[in-house]
Amino acid sequence: MHLPITRNQYSAHDNTPLSGPEQPGGARIQTTQQGRNRQRSHGKEFKGHRLEPPGRTPENAPMNKSAEAVRGEKVRPWALVTGASAGIGAEFCRQLAAQGYDLVLLARRKARLEALAAELLQAHGTQSLVITADLAKAGTPAEILEKLQASGIEIDFLVNNAGYGVPGKLTSVPWQTHADFMRVMVDSVCELCWRLLPGMQQRKGGFIINVASVAGLVPSAAGHTLYGASKAFLVRFSEALAAEAAPDGVRVSALCPGFTYSEFHDVTGTREQVSQMPPWLWLQAQDVVSYGIDSVTQDRPRVVAVPGRIYRFLVWLNGACPPLGGWIANRNAHRFRKL
Repeated sequence: MHLPITRNQYSAHDNTPLSGPEQPGGARIQTTQQGRNRQRSHGKEFKGHRLEPPGRTPENAPMNKSAEAVRGEKVRPWALVTGASAGIGAEFCRQLAAQGYDLVLLARRKARLEALAAELLQAHGTQSLVITADLAKAGTPAEILEKLQASGIEIDFLVNNAGYGVPGKLTSVPWQTHADFMRVMVDSVCELCWRLLPGMQQRKGGFIINVASVAGLVPSAAGHTLYGASKAFLVRFSEALAAEAAPDGVRVSALCPGFTYSEFHDVTGTREQVSQMPPWLWLQAQDVVSYGIDSVTQDRPRVVAVPGRIYRFLVWLNGACPPLGGWIANRNAHRFRKL
């Protein structure tokens, strides 16, 4: 079973968990109702529609929330964010926590996830379930669902954010590297949707954000061969899924940011190239996430959401004159692609 880590197990000075037993593969961060009532806003005020996920009654409350249900308290909904340890994923966790969600934090770096869980606990009284997992492994989505079911957690907001790029040309990289990449970028996204969507449909409500990219909406250039293709797939997949899920009250959106300040380019080894890009092309993770949440939760969801006016213009320009879009992509590829 999961071993709870309560507020008094954290240092009053630095949020660092003290030594003690923990569950392999996942540590549970819990809090009291008093802590939940002391929610504080993080960063700028959320400027979208306030999230109103399906309410839970005592009859259908998860097992781990039964004590709250018996007391007649409103049970907080749960959100699952992949790639939650940094960048856009961590910002999704912060903004969803500020909106009243408890969080399932999923990534490979356990220490970072636990630090984020402690931050959310202190700032918003958020209960978190930390799951360290590698989405490149074929059985990971099924294992995630098993852990959720064992904890009595039902997901009302899914954010498929995990992702990275593979520098170089297609044939200059071992096929196993490409296969792992496609499992993270495509297979795991589809399978997590397949496994979690039925519960949302049964409860007649929920939200899914698949983090794609402007790279999936404009012509690709040499290098990072599968990246744009994988993001284009996510856009089309999200469009189809949105049409299928809408009758059951589930809203789906593909979030397509451009260049965003994060660790993404450090991981891919392209920081030197992208640093040469003009400042007006860069987006802040906080703005990207706010736009993404607003897009999927508003009365008429944006199924394809492109944050940043400059990127919406570039996408429009590509649609109006595709040859021009291809010329721009190939002429500037050396600035953001590593061959």
